[in-house]
Amino acid sequence: MMRPLVLSVVLLASSASLFAQGAAIDWISVNDLEAAQAKEPRKVLIDVYTKWCGPCKMMMRNTFTNADVISYINENFYAVKFDAEGPDPVQFQGKTFSNPTYVPNKPGRNGVHELSRAFQVRAYPTIVYLDEELEMIAPISGYKSPQQLELYLRFFDEAWAAGTSQEEWDAFQQAFSPTFN
Repeated sequence: MMRPLVLSVVLLASSASLFAQGAAIDWISVNDLEAAQAKEPRKVLIDVYTKWCGPCKMMMRNTFTNADVISYINENFYAVKFDAEGPDPVQFQGKTFSNPTYVPNKPGRNGVHELSRAFQVRAYPTIVYLDEELEMIAPISGYKSPQQLELYLRFFDEAWAAGTSQEEWDAFQQAFSPTFN
């Protein structure tokens, strides 16, 4: 009698583990953002990366695959992946942004996309946070572990409002205790 119960528990745990491994952030494109926002307003996280950026790849591998990060982002944000040196024009807030200095088949660094400049991106990776009206809250540069990213996700989702002061951010940061694994 005990053996089938143990086997059932082991199988259930294994399938839950496999399911968690298959989970992923629901990335959307910049071009799809405004339509999604019109249906259900949410804050936005835009991962601005480049193909050659080592810390960008580490963040994709170590942070954006973390089950807690995936769950929190999918429940509370629209997530956009944006190649800061990509060739494709994008529509955002009634404007077309392109990369006029992009050179096809160029190895390494390439022209910087106009949308990256509009978001004030100066380093990679940068996560740009937008409010529900698609107004920029802040661009936050640098690699973030799941626990470091949690600080920003929770602050911008739970505590930030237009006009939030530096003192309010400092107090939030001081009181913050990460819960992501």
